[in-house]
Amino acid sequence: MHQIVFSDQSMVEIRKLNSIELLALIDQLSALANEMFKGAPKDLPKIRRGRTAFYRVKIGTLRVYLALKDKSVLYCHYIIPQHTLTDFIFRSNLPISDEQMIEQHSSFWKYVDSLKKK
Repeated sequence: MHQIVFSDQSMVEIRKLNSIELLALIDQLSALANEMFKGAPKDLPKIRRGRTAFYRVKIGTLRVYLALKDKSVLYCHYIIPQHTLTDFIFRSNLPISDEQMIEQHSSFWKYVDSLKKK
C-alpha cells in the first residue's frame, strides 16, 4: 500500500480547486504513484534541488513537484500554477526560499494590506 502526502504549500493550492479539478488531480496522482512504486518512470522530468530529486508532473494547469520517500510514500512538495515566476524559478534551479513561495500567494498580499488598514 502506498501513500500520497501533501506539504502545507500543496494543501493551499489544493484548497483553491473545485471538486472536478480536485478529483482529476487525485486520480492522476494515484495512477502516477502506482507507476512510480513499480519503478521510477523514465519519461518524467527530474529536477535536483540541493539533495532532493523532484519529479515534475504536469496536471492540467498545475505543475506538481514530487519526491519518493521510503518505498511507500510519494511526497508532494509543491503544486504551482503553470506560467508563473515561481514555477520558472523552481524548475530553473534558481535559489528560492519557502518565504518567497509564500509571497507569491495572493492571500499573503491580502494579509499585508489588511495590516496597513489597522
